[in-house]
Amino acid sequence: MPSPKEYPEEIWGIEDPRITFVPELQQYVVTYTSYSRSGRGVSLALTKDFRTFERYGVIMPADDKDTALLPRRIDGYWALIHRPMTALGAHMWISYSPDLRHWGRHRLMLEARRGAWWDANKIGLSPPPIETSRGWLVLYHGVRHTPSGCLYRLGLALFELEKPEKCLLRGDSWIFGPEAEYERCGDVNDVVFPCGYTIDADGDTINLYYGAADCSIALARASVRSLLDWLDANGSCERRQRAED
Repeated sequence: MPSPKEYPEEIWGIEDPRITFVPELQQYVVTYTSYSRSGRGVSLALTKDFRTFERYGVIMPADDKDTALLPRRIDGYWALIHRPMTALGAHMWISYSPDLRHWGRHRLMLEARRGAWWDANKIGLSPPPIETSRGWLVLYHGVRHTPSGCLYRLGLALFELEKPEKCLLRGDSWIFGPEAEYERCGDVNDVVFPCGYTIDADGDTINLYYGAADCSIALARASVRSLLDWLDANGSCERRQRAED
């Protein structure tokens, strides 16, 4: 729950938590959007039981959101994916920290595309990345502005395991978008927005929990292998995409 007396950056509420279990800490790390009078920032908390939390407070100042921690250190440092908003656009970045409190080595991770692309206006991380033998599999949302409003859909990208700012493959089209009535009509129309998932005991079946039109929570199921296969068939490398753009 928000705690605005102790943490005034939460005075207007909190939303969109992403939860990562970190074996080294034997705790869950929760990164979430905290709303202050000055805008949206990224806050972090640790918990073992989801009853008590150790709040670290704001770790990325406004205007920033759509964040998750990788479950292990990269070259000795924790890695955080987030989406700052600037006059130059809304792109995905990754930053590094020795202690979860002080962040630096900021790197651009994935850009919102330009022109008629489905993810042309802004992008952001959806649930936490999935570690596979081929790389970090990332589901991200892309937002396209249309005459009837914003359209939120999901895409896939794959990043190098030990250098996660390096994109190996990016889907050319979206893989999941609003189709059912409860996804298309609600408080905010045409939105599918996942923040979390579980993976079954087989290590492959993914249960994706997502917000539908900002009115309900829905479930979609898939296979990690099938997502990677789709990316192989429908993706291209970032270097080639930039040359074509």
